[in-house]
Amino acid sequence: MEKRIELERRARKANQITELNLDNCRSTSIVGLTDEYTALESLSLINVGLTTLKGFPKLPNLKKLELSDNRISNGLNYLTTSPKLQYLNLSGNKIKDLETLKPLEEFKHLAVLDLFNNEATQIENYREKIFGMLKSLKFLDGFDANDVEAPSEGDDDDEVNGNDDDDEDSCDEEDYGSSDVSTSDVSLSEVYNEDLEEDNSEWDEENAVEDDDTDEDDSDVEGDGEGGNVSAKAAAGKEKSPSNASASAAKADDADDDDKDAADEEAVDDEPQARGKKRKHDG
Repeated sequence: MEKRIELERRARKANQITELNLDNCRSTSIVGLTDEYTALESLSLINVGLTTLKGFPKLPNLKKLELSDNRISNGLNYLTTSPKLQYLNLSGNKIKDLETLKPLEEFKHLAVLDLFNNEATQIENYREKIFGMLKSLKFLDGFDANDVEAPSEGDDDDEVNGNDDDDEDSCDEEDYGSSDVSTSDVSLSEVYNEDLEEDNSEWDEENAVEDDDTDEDDSDVEGDGEGGNVSAKAAAGKEKSPSNASASAAKADDADDDDKDAADEEAVDDEPQARGKKRKHDG
């Protein structure tokens, strides 16, 4: 315990320390803690293994003392040198009867006492007797005389920081404009569906724009006005079937044959006429 006290001091003077935690430092008695710690207000000795409080120092400003999970069965009279004590936790010890608790009557400011998991709690009308014995006591084992639970340290912190229910309600009203608006009724699936519908609508708009671009491209291919028709006809002409080309070639050949025949006929007609003229000249 002495080494632990030195570590907790951190080179500070004994009369400058207001809080000291010696939990789990294993010792059967108080060793190394002296009357020099006059400024000490909070002392914790949880699960140390104490069997007696003999040698407990004089701590005139001590207000909170943690002695839970030890093996203390008596000797509470050694605590009377700390008259300002307000909080005392003796849960998980070996206290068997109310007579052992008699020295606590000296503490005029004791408001919180915890005796949970001691044999003394099995005594008939235990709570009524303790509250009758300790007039300043407000909470015993976490409840007052009317069995109303004591506020936790977390609740006290919320009140100090202003995080009470009224502030939360006013915050909700300011954020949503009216107290009639309920945000708790909106489920995750509804929020997801709304996001999905928005994504679909955006996707439809993008497709509509792409369709318009496709239509414009098609109109460009067909052509604007007569130029487009000429291009289409030219393309159609290029795609004329082989059978049509053959037919055109055949017609051209027939026309050449007809011209040759006509030329031959004219030559025949001219020949007799020439012969006749010659003969007549000879005669």
